[in-house]
Amino acid sequence: LGSSIVTTKCFLFLPESSAIRAALLIQRWYRQYVARLEMRRRCTWNIFQSIEYAGEQDQIKLYNFFGFLMDHFTPASSERNLISHIFRENEICRDTEWERYFCYKDIEVPDSYTGPHLTFPMTFCGVSKLVEAFKHKQQLHARYVLQLLGETWRLLRILPNINQVSACHTKEITICGDLHGHLEDLLLIFYKNGLPSSEKPYVFNGDFVDRGKNSLEILLILFGFLLVYPNDVHLNRGNHEDHIVNLRYGFTKEVLGKYRMHGKKILKLLQKIFSWLPLATVIDHKVLIVHGGISDTTDLNTIARVDRHKVREAFSINKVFLQSAGGLVEGRRRVCSLTYHSSAPAYKHNLPRRSLHNQPTSSQLNWSVEEELKRRRRQAGFDQSYGELTKSDSDSDPESGETTETDEHEWKQIVDMLWSDPMPQNGCSPNEVRGGGCYWGPDVSEEVLGKHNLQLLIRSHECKQEGYEFCHNRRVLTIFSASNYYEVGSNRGAYIRMGPDLVPHFIQYQASRTSREFTLRQSIGWTERSALRALKEQLFVHKSDLISAFHEFDPNNTGLISLSHWASVTEKVLNLGLPWRVLRPQLVSSTRVCFVCTFRSLSLTHISDNSILETMYKNHSNLETIFRIIDTDHSGLISFEEFRQTWKLLSSHLKTEISDKAIADLAQSIDFNKDGSIDINEFMEAFRLVDLSAHS
Repeated sequence: LGSSIVTTKCFLFLPESSAIRAALLIQRWYRQYVARLEMRRRCTWNIFQSIEYAGEQDQIKLYNFFGFLMDHFTPASSERNLISHIFRENEICRDTEWERYFCYKDIEVPDSYTGPHLTFPMTFCGVSKLVEAFKHKQQLHARYVLQLLGETWRLLRILPNINQVSACHTKEITICGDLHGHLEDLLLIFYKNGLPSSEKPYVFNGDFVDRGKNSLEILLILFGFLLVYPNDVHLNRGNHEDHIVNLRYGFTKEVLGKYRMHGKKILKLLQKIFSWLPLATVIDHKVLIVHGGISDTTDLNTIARVDRHKVREAFSINKVFLQSAGGLVEGRRRVCSLTYHSSAPAYKHNLPRRSLHNQPTSSQLNWSVEEELKRRRRQAGFDQSYGELTKSDSDSDPESGETTETDEHEWKQIVDMLWSDPMPQNGCSPNEVRGGGCYWGPDVSEEVLGKHNLQLLIRSHECKQEGYEFCHNRRVLTIFSASNYYEVGSNRGAYIRMGPDLVPHFIQYQASRTSREFTLRQSIGWTERSALRALKEQLFVHKSDLISAFHEFDPNNTGLISLSHWASVTEKVLNLGLPWRVLRPQLVSSTRVCFVCTFRSLSLTHISDNSILETMYKNHSNLETIFRIIDTDHSGLISFEEFRQTWKLLSSHLKTEISDKAIADLAQSIDFNKDGSIDINEFMEAFRLVDLSAHS
């Protein structure tokens, strides 16, 4: 304020022409300043997004490799045995006694427990208390967790693949995008918009879990409201509602950390629940809501008929050898493949599926959704309070293992709905950036929406800086509800309110008080530093490949190359699609680049064996995933022998040789407490990369 007063006083003593010239100079300077900030913001955004999608590609490659092992290794091979259980049909879930396995009744709640107590059937009051408890960082007892999840599974089984909802003048529909474990965002939405109820319906569009630290709390809140208001709370499945994806992106670790004794049961039950989440929601036959998107083959009538619970994982396996009482049985199994679609067992249950074009007309709307749910409960063998399965239906559980061929076209439909992204160009092509699903253009949007007489597609799946974004001539709308997704201040979250006119109204927010207090410059600076740290890690990961490529442009071994060569080589090796010339001042110090200095400031804290150091860090996410797969009892510990098998499996994947001695030395070096086994925390501590320049 003081500077503006001084400036104003100066203008008072200037001739009019000089004052105008000074004002124009200040305006031009300010515009350039804002433009530079915007350029930095976009570069930061591109760094975060490129690294995120590269990680998804690595995940898919790893599990395609596991699929190769399952297809081509003999049943008795050690590599195959290490990972076969993650693709095997869950024996417990197929057993008619699964209810006894997941039974909560034998779990006692001690008198010392101070968290919320739940009663069933769930009530609005009960869920409200649950929300308040989680707001104050209380934990729900495992008994109530299993009971709530069991009730949720029973309800989800009777819901259609495509939920139909209607907006009216008395109530608007609220639509939320990805939450990714950000409980503070969900609580802020409820604070600003109100809790779900029959007067305030919600659609939550998938990706409730992973990345954030409160994924389980979000699920329990949403499932609680679903049980209380099954006609007014609608949950679509996202690509992260997948137990294999959860191994890499944090949800598995979160559950096991919070519920050490019963975490394994909770995860198994959630695996079943994820497979039964509906795939889409349609508002008034005009607005389609799906998590990822569509493709040129999307057919909502097919989606309405497909057995959605058969899509368990996001990766392809052609054959699974199942253990049975009679020995080893070879069976064909359908799982959701991103790049190749194999055969599958089909289960044709007798619950009716709704087609988008087979909905009740306005003259039939007096048939309430509640009556429809009651009818479906009776067909599924439930009582009116989502009670026990009848014996006959339990015996015909869809997971009981009958195997027939299923049209792979149907399964591609689901993959595309969960994983796809829009592109500005016409056409439809494989989504090579994510490694799964497709890219679809505005012509595909027009065709699919026109075929089904729809006017708008709402999807999520992509973080947007403002929380939402239109594309394809405003026929496609992306909504993303996790604010501060990459870093504090990196993006806003948003949700949609939609009334009977079906016009979306946006509410934006930022859940972090810190980010709200930042100036634009401070916010961009904070996120930029975080993005550059992540980018330096990528440079370190590819150190050998980069130095080898740099040497081709340094025949005299000076250690210096031109900026042009540095930028082209870095992009060729990392393949991140970033403006390296713009980023150069943040990464190297001169126009003649000392490429060796690029890596000098980074070091791993505990690993000194350079023979496997780079391999280890480059693949630490894959190693952690394999670690969690091998740790079948979820104890958080593996033996030295299992650690050796982990490395052998990874070396097969990478087609590299790693000696047993190098692996043994590595195991000894990261067994910090010297107890003869490797703890997951020890394992991850070994990958902590330190920026030495920050400590100089």
